[in-house]
Amino acid sequence: MLTSSPSRRAVLAGAAAVAAVAGAPVLAGRARAAGASGYRWRNVVIGGTGFITGVLFHPRVRGLAYARTDIGGAYRWDGRRESWVPLLDHIGWDDWNLLGVEAMAVDPAHPDRLYLACGTYAQTWADNGAVLRSDDRGATWRRTDLTVRLGANEDGRGTGERLLVDPRDSDTLWLGTRHDGLLKSTDRGARWAPAGGFPATPSATGQGVTFLVAAGRTVYAGWGDGGDTNLFRTSDGVTWEAVPGQPSGTAARVPIRAAYDRHARELYVTYADAPGPNGQSDGSVHKLRTAGDEWTEVTPAKPDAGSADTFGYGGLAVDARRPGTVVVSTNNRWAAVDTLYRSTDGGRSWRSLKETAVLDVSETPYLKWGEDEPKFGWWIQALALDPYDSHHLVYGTGATLYGTRDLRHWAPRVRGLEETSVTQLVSPPTGRAHLISGARDIGVMYHERLTSSPARGMATNPVSGSATGLAQAARRPAYVVRAGWGGNGNGAASHDGGRTWRPFASQPGIAEDAPGPIAVNADGSVLLWSFAHWDGTTYPAHRSADDGATWSEVPSFPKGAVPVADPADPALFYAYDTATGTLFASTDGGRSFAARASGLPAGDSQFKVVAAPGRTGDLWLSAKGNGLHRSTDGGRSFTAVESCRASYTLGFGRAAAGAAYPAIYQVGSTGAITAVYRSDDEARTWVRINDDDHQWGWTGETVTGDPRVYGRVYLATNGRGIQYGEPA
Repeated sequence: MLTSSPSRRAVLAGAAAVAAVAGAPVLAGRARAAGASGYRWRNVVIGGTGFITGVLFHPRVRGLAYARTDIGGAYRWDGRRESWVPLLDHIGWDDWNLLGVEAMAVDPAHPDRLYLACGTYAQTWADNGAVLRSDDRGATWRRTDLTVRLGANEDGRGTGERLLVDPRDSDTLWLGTRHDGLLKSTDRGARWAPAGGFPATPSATGQGVTFLVAAGRTVYAGWGDGGDTNLFRTSDGVTWEAVPGQPSGTAARVPIRAAYDRHARELYVTYADAPGPNGQSDGSVHKLRTAGDEWTEVTPAKPDAGSADTFGYGGLAVDARRPGTVVVSTNNRWAAVDTLYRSTDGGRSWRSLKETAVLDVSETPYLKWGEDEPKFGWWIQALALDPYDSHHLVYGTGATLYGTRDLRHWAPRVRGLEETSVTQLVSPPTGRAHLISGARDIGVMYHERLTSSPARGMATNPVSGSATGLAQAARRPAYVVRAGWGGNGNGAASHDGGRTWRPFASQPGIAEDAPGPIAVNADGSVLLWSFAHWDGTTYPAHRSADDGATWSEVPSFPKGAVPVADPADPALFYAYDTATGTLFASTDGGRSFAARASGLPAGDSQFKVVAAPGRTGDLWLSAKGNGLHRSTDGGRSFTAVESCRASYTLGFGRAAAGAAYPAIYQVGSTGAITAVYRSDDEARTWVRINDDDHQWGWTGETVTGDPRVYGRVYLATNGRGIQYGEPA
C-alpha cells in the first residue's frame, strides 16, 4: 500500500486567477468561503472504475504521492487514512472541463508545491485549459487560465507528465501542449509564454509534447507528431536540440514516457506506434547513456505482427535506490493480456511480473467482470516506483490502481478514488439495497452498503459495459430492468430487487447497436425500450408485455425519446419529444402514443421528464436554461415554476416530517449559481445543499432522493462517481 507522513485535510478551496499565454497581467482573486449547506457529502464506494493516467511519488518526501485521472480530477495519498484525498471537488459547473488533468508536477526542492495542468478536451468546442498552483499539497489553489486547450480525455492521455519544474530553477516551469507547442513560465506558473527556440512545429491534429523529464540539469521533451525526430533536449533552458542518434522507424513513432536513472546516468524511453491507450500494435524500449549520447535498445519482448499478440509499450519507472532496476509496461495487449517487465541489469534481461502475480480484488469485486479471476491489467500507462521502497510498485489500468509490496501480491489501492461516470440512479422504497446505479464502462451496481464496493460486483447475466437504462416497477419494486452495451444480451430483468439478473429471452434487432433507455410500468407488466445510436441516429421504440420474451414496434412513440412510466397507473406512459417540445402520452400500456402539451422548450436532447412518486399525472420537466415546468394533468398542460431559473435534472425523496409532498432535489439554479438544491414545499422555495467545496464539475445526468431516509440524496457525476449527501 501507499504510505505517507500525516497530511492536512484538504480544504479544496478554489481561487481565481486569469492569465494569457502571451503574458497578460494576472488578475488575482480569493476563493469564496464554503457555503453553510448543513450537508455532509461522501462517495458511494465502488472503487476506482476509471482510467488512472498518472501516478507521481515525490522524490524527497517518503510516501507523498499524487494521482491524476482523465475526467475525475487529481488526488493526494493520505497514508494515515490509507486513502486518496480528492483535490478538485471544488471545480464548479461552468469549469467542468478542468476536472480532466492532463499533467502534474512537484518541486523536489519545495515538497508542499504541486502543479496541475487541467483541461479535458482540446476540441474547438471546449474551453481553454488552466494551470492550478498549490503551496499546501493541493489544500488550496491559485489558478492561471490559459489561451490554449488541453486534452486529458483524448488519445495520448496516458503519456508522461507534460508539466515540469525546471531542475535548475524552481520558479521556472515547462508545459507541453498538444497543438500549441511548448510553453514556459518564469514566475511559478502565474504567466505563460511560448518557449523560444523549441524546434518542433505543432499541428492542429498531432500529439505535440508527450512528456517532459529532467535528467540531471537537462530537460528532455518527447514529441508525438510523427517522424523520426521525436526527442529534444535543453541544457540551459534556452537552446533546444534534437537528441543525436535517437531511435527511428515505426515502433519509435511516438515516445510515450521517459525516466532517468541518476545513478547510471541513463534515460529510458518507451515507444509505440500510436499514442494510446487504444490503437497501439507495435512498440519498443530504448535507453540513452546521457554522457556520450549512446543509445541501446532494451525491448523486453517484440510484438508479433503476424499474430494477435500485438501491443505497444507505455508505463516506465526506474528505481531511485538501485541502479539499473527498471520496470516497463506493455499496453493494448488484448490477446495475451498486458504485463509489467522488470529488469535489474539495465535492460539486458527482463522478467514478466504477470505470471507470478496473485491478485486480491476482494475490496473491489467488480474487477472480475463476471469471470472467476480478475485480469492483470489493460491500458497500463501509469506506472510508479516508490523512491523509498524498491518493492513498492503501483500501476494504473482502465479501472483501478494496483499496488504491491513484494512484486507478487497485488491489490487495488483506490480507497477514496472514485472516477465513475454515472448515468442512472434508482433508490428502492423497500428491500436490502438503498441504491441501484448504472454507469459508463462498469454497467449496473447493487449497493446494500454505501460504504463498500458491492460484494456481488457489477451486475452479470449479462455483463454490460455501459448502462443506458435502469428502471423499477413503482408498485412492484422487486422487479427491475436494465439496458446497456455488451455481454450476451443488451437487456435484463431482476425479480429480487436488483440482486440477480437474467437476460431478456429475446431483444429487438437494433438493441445490439443502439440500446437506449428503458421503462417499466407501475405493476411490472409492460416494458418500453427506446433506441438511439451514439452518433445520434434514433429508431422506433419497442414494447414487451411478457417480461422481454417478445417485442413489438411502437410507431407512434417519438423516436429516441426517454420513456417514463406513470408511478400509479399501469396503463400510462409518457415521452417528451425534445425536437418539437411536445409531451406524448399513452393510455393503453404503451401500445400507442398521442401528443398532449406542445410549445414547450425544444432543441436539446437533455431535457428530462420525471414523474412524482405515488401520483398519477404529476410530471416535472427539467428544461435546462429554460427552467422547470410542472404538469398535474398528465402532460396536457404545463406551468413554469417561478422559483427556478434553470433545471438540469430532478428527483424525489422521502418527505420532510409533516409534509404531504415528497422532497424534491435538483441540479439547477434559483439565481446565479448552478448547484444542488432541495425543496420541501413543492418547489415554492429551495435550499442549496452542496457548497463551494463540493461541486464536482458537471452533475446534470441524474439525481434522486432516498424514499426511506429524509434528506438523503444521491447525485450522479461525470467522473467523481456517486456522491451522497445527508444533513450533517
